[in-house]
Amino acid sequence: MAKDRSRFVCQACGAVSPKWQGRCDACGDWNTLIEETTAPRGPGPAAKTAGGRRVEFVGLKGDSAPPPRIVTGIAELDRVLGGGFVPASAVLVGGDPGIGKSTILLQAAARLASGGRRVLYISGEEAVEQVRLRAARLGLSDSPMELAAASALRDIGASLERETDAALVVMDSIQTVWLDALDSAPGTVAQVRACAAELIRLAKARGFALVLVGHVTKEGTLAGPRVLEHMVDATLYFEGDRGHQFRILRAVKNRFGATDEIGVFEMTDRGLVEVANPSALFLAERRGNVSGSAVFAGIEGTRPVLVEIQALLSPSSGGSPRRQVVGWDSGRLSMLLAVLEARCGMSLGQNDVYLNIAGGLRITEPAADLAVAAALISAATDQPTDSGAVYFGEVGLSGEVRQVSQAELRLREAAKLGFSGASLPRRVARGGRTAAAPEGMGLSEIGHLADLVARFAEKTLPKKAKT
Repeated sequence: MAKDRSRFVCQACGAVSPKWQGRCDACGDWNTLIEETTAPRGPGPAAKTAGGRRVEFVGLKGDSAPPPRIVTGIAELDRVLGGGFVPASAVLVGGDPGIGKSTILLQAAARLASGGRRVLYISGEEAVEQVRLRAARLGLSDSPMELAAASALRDIGASLERETDAALVVMDSIQTVWLDALDSAPGTVAQVRACAAELIRLAKARGFALVLVGHVTKEGTLAGPRVLEHMVDATLYFEGDRGHQFRILRAVKNRFGATDEIGVFEMTDRGLVEVANPSALFLAERRGNVSGSAVFAGIEGTRPVLVEIQALLSPSSGGSPRRQVVGWDSGRLSMLLAVLEARCGMSLGQNDVYLNIAGGLRITEPAADLAVAAALISAATDQPTDSGAVYFGEVGLSGEVRQVSQAELRLREAAKLGFSGASLPRRVARGGRTAAAPEGMGLSEIGHLADLVARFAEKTLPKKAKT
């Protein structure tokens, strides 16, 4: 009889090593290799496929209509999902502890159950009474959703195998589920991979939408094997600071909708409340007469969002100047500072630079370059930007301002919130077409970052003349 084999698996990246070592050769992390026992190998590939049945292939265009989506009634959540949950799909939801993952899922499950859908909520971290206490605090005690506290995959699978009318199943969380056939602790790579694969198989077979709650590491990525994100149909991340009232639900993968779509929520004592107009909320406390502030007209998925970018420059106290960034890429800030010095003649190297995206939103698109540059130039010259203007455009290493997509959508959102002007890249040379401005909005085209610096320099000339 063949003996079980022992191997060591990295809990950070999933790499396999035949023996224990302090540092993983694949990802470089220390003390992440844990011993796991695997069953002996069976017969060769030819023997494994000898008794298989033939797979039937069908055409791409089917005769039956796809099943309707399961709409939760929470507009921001449905937007991120692409219109609601898709039957027989698997969704992975991740985020920092206490950010609101369980809260939003409990609210969505309660709404669906109150609307006549059968919803099953399985908790591996809390007892049923603890879930009931949280539901009572959120005012959801009257919902007919069904609760269970379980973590053994064999018990969960046996229960779901008998379900034929469930619309949504929530598993909170996947790291707590364990399979007794594996000789490893819950939350390890082997356990997470095997348990998720079995739950997803049940969702496909029984036709219910499955939601898996996932823990995150200290770096902010989902804990467990990377293959987990490939197995599911959609991956959602909750972003935001627990000390801040705003929460951002972002789709980083979605087979049934747009990626990088966001939903904005506000955390209250009654749970998460959706924010229908996040642009107005992000700009609610903005003061337009302060230097170092600029409004960026951005796009998150299919939604235009206006946010305030704040910059502060102060003389360095000695040594290496500080570069502190919140909500943006620090490497891109260093690039913009280098462009302003090398291409525009500004001297910023001896200053500490602080950059903040107000409202807790994290911006990743390059279109924010022009708005960040405007905030930096405004802080350096102590001249406020135009309070009625928005900025968007990508900046290259030579200082040129490049075109970005969906300019008209950005301008319409700015006009809706009362902005009367916009600074944007010059029209495309090959087409000669610029973005159509809404009625009453003035467009200011900028071809090079030096043009923007010259505008602020003109504002400082009268002040210098007086002195």
